[in-house]
Amino acid sequence: MGREIQFTSNYSDLSTNQGFQFEFTCDRCGTGYRTEFKTWKTGTISSALDTASSLFGGVFGAAAEVGEKVRSAAWQKAHDEAFEAAITEIKPHFRQCPRCSSWVCAKSCWNQKRGLCKGCAPDLGVEMSAAQASRSVEEVWSHAAMASEDKKLAQENWRETIVASCPECGEPLAVNAKFCPNCGHKLKSSDQCPKCGAKIQPNAKFCAECGTKVGG
Repeated sequence: MGREIQFTSNYSDLSTNQGFQFEFTCDRCGTGYRTEFKTWKTGTISSALDTASSLFGGVFGAAAEVGEKVRSAAWQKAHDEAFEAAITEIKPHFRQCPRCSSWVCAKSCWNQKRGLCKGCAPDLGVEMSAAQASRSVEEVWSHAAMASEDKKLAQENWRETIVASCPECGEPLAVNAKFCPNCGHKLKSSDQCPKCGAKIQPNAKFCAECGTKVGG
């Protein structure tokens, strides 16, 4: 009994008569991983026979016809073997979410801490940054609609900048961190008031805008 080949739906078969190649794609972000092209030697021989047949006919044509019949079975066997090898090669780059069953790339779309894809368990730092950006847009429109004497934004609005990824190394941030867990880059700016967001002058002990204590 032949062995069964387990496969997923997130792949494209780029194989030709001359060899085998496959492309696997993340169901969430679309990032693709393509295997190296593996030449099929029999396909090269068959191609040469087909060329000879078109040029000379006769015995070459008969040889090409035989080669095509052999190729149909041999190609499929070699294709299956190449497909199995491609799955083994690519599998470490993907994770299957136990909640939605999607196959996602381990690098960008897998929440290692939660054991789920980021579609089911988004990074909190990313969501906080997105929510902050959305609220900032709402504030801009609301602020623009105010009368000139009322255009000072309320102090209860969010002021602390929350980043979704490290500006130094690009690592996604799962939480609102002070330092990047990957490269140690400082994420919090110390030149802004934590309450109102006003720029703090060097060596200042209090915010000149709202009076909040910011120095030792």
